Amino acid sequence: MSLSQKIQQPIFWKNVAKVAIPFFIVVTIISLFMNSWRDIFAGNFDLVNQTNFSGGKWKQFWGFKIVLSFLYGIWMTNKKMV
Repeated sequence: MSLSQKIQQPIFWKNVAKVAIPFFIVVTIISLFMNSWRDIFAGNFDLVNQTNFSGGKWKQFWGFKIVLSFLYGIWMTNKKMV
């Protein structure tokens, strides 16, 4: 079955969500720890905010992870679904 046929099935999108949401959470946590682990463990969340989210940085931070998670979910679901 081709991808265009699979995306028409509601179960495909449920499976995409089952893959993409946990992947999004894991990627977000890893990214925050990679960018600001010292500040997180020190409890300096103002600096975490300044480093990752302030001044429009939030768009790039969240946008990349949302798109990556969505594409990964589609890819894995297409690969595993018969």
